[in-house]
Amino acid sequence: MEPTANAEHIRSLHELVVGSSDIHGILNAVTGFARDAMSKVAGENIDCALTLRRRKRTATVAGSSERAVQLDKIEQELQQGPCLEALDAGHPVLLADVATDTKWPLYSRALAAEGVCSALGVPMDLGETSQAVINFFAPTAGIFTDAVIAEATAFADVVGSTLRLAIRIEAVEQLNADLKTAMSSRTVIDLACGVIMAQNRCNQDEAFSVLTKASSHRNQKLHAVASEIIANLSGSTDNQLRFDD
Repeated sequence: MEPTANAEHIRSLHELVVGSSDIHGILNAVTGFARDAMSKVAGENIDCALTLRRRKRTATVAGSSERAVQLDKIEQELQQGPCLEALDAGHPVLLADVATDTKWPLYSRALAAEGVCSALGVPMDLGETSQAVINFFAPTAGIFTDAVIAEATAFADVVGSTLRLAIRIEAVEQLNADLKTAMSSRTVIDLACGVIMAQNRCNQDEAFSVLTKASSHRNQKLHAVASEIIANLSGSTDNQLRFDD
């Protein structure tokens, strides 16, 4: 991949991260970008799907089209094919021709039935907790030459850096959401304790003990019992507290 093309890909992919609202949107945009880039290199219409492995769980999470997603899911269901092998091996794996390659017979037959004649899996290193692979599907055999595979590998390196950034952003956003939930839950419990303190003329520890006993007796979570107390006082069932960013 030429340095200028590499820089252009990096710029375009990072713009995708900035312009997408969530990780799923980013992954779908990345596969569409990969389809366009590799179709241009190969001189053939290429479908593209992306498989993400987190905590040993592997799943197809995005595709350049619904057909690409379904093609990739075939491999997940059969548990054989270049995508899964590329994830484990850490290097590109090629299914050159479904008519002659006997390594994955069930998978080859399934792809042939869908009008796909060759496939290429290219892995990406996303850090310690995640792995991903881009799976390319071509309607004819012989499309994935050494030169095309080299381009796909270079492109995957660029995509990997983009996905690492996207996953970090997602992790920060999830932490932020978890903290907001925890703050909301804690505040509702504190308010309920305040109500109990006012009604029973007791201190905070005694009020919390009353709340805990009610939670145990009703077999409800502490937050649920606290929410009921606030709802009974306010006459509203919407006690969800919201915290601005």
